[in-house]
Amino acid sequence: MSLITIGILFLAGFLSGVVNAIAGGGTFLTFGAMTMLGVPPISANATSSIAQFPGYITSTWAYIADIRLMWRGAIAFAVISAVGALAGAQILLSLDNVAFGALVPWLLLAATALFAAGPWLRPKKLAERAPDAPASLAGRIVQFFTSIYGGFFGAGMGVMMLATLGLTEGGDYHRLNALKNMLSIVIAAVAIIIFASGGVVAWTHAAIMVPGVALGGYAGVWTARRVPQAIVRAFVVAVGLFLAGYYFTKG
Repeated sequence: MSLITIGILFLAGFLSGVVNAIAGGGTFLTFGAMTMLGVPPISANATSSIAQFPGYITSTWAYIADIRLMWRGAIAFAVISAVGALAGAQILLSLDNVAFGALVPWLLLAATALFAAGPWLRPKKLAERAPDAPASLAGRIVQFFTSIYGGFFGAGMGVMMLATLGLTEGGDYHRLNALKNMLSIVIAAVAIIIFASGGVVAWTHAAIMVPGVALGGYAGVWTARRVPQAIVRAFVVAVGLFLAGYYFTKG
């Protein structure tokens, strides 16, 4: 692996950590960088999940007090998310790179549209809900399908969960974000185990990007105070559209 390749991967990880800390959508950068460097799409998708994993942990730890207040409902959602992520990851491994590659531009378009619509997907008035309220049946069903998507293709997963949890569960933003972060750990962990056992992870690429993601997440706090979120969101949407166009042309 050349120094230029290492630099590109580290930079992609760093920028991914920055945009995740501000607005989310960092998966576009890590996935895009790897595929453009010649990593097969299934391996790039699996490796990107590993690169983003440390950020899920630190984000969840920041909300640990909120999670303790709703641990019963959180556990129910976690179990459902694990089952859904297992199904999604297995579906991915059942495909070959040609079949998955044909889906990539459409998945990127869907994830980009979802990300762009994120600010408008959350209900204007969230229903009042006790922190320790049990998970609703509708919430469990929707979360199951959301976690299948997350296990199959992680881009846009966080935005999707914030939207669906807000519609089915209600509560304030911090309750929803805490739950989303915790469930992201579960979905990513299950997917990583399946991907690792399937031998599709590019471990060298992951080892280069993880420190970049960690540093980018830290720098994102500084950036968030100086760069409007709208600009970062526009950058992520532009990257998503560019990558979708690239894969449509390539395919």
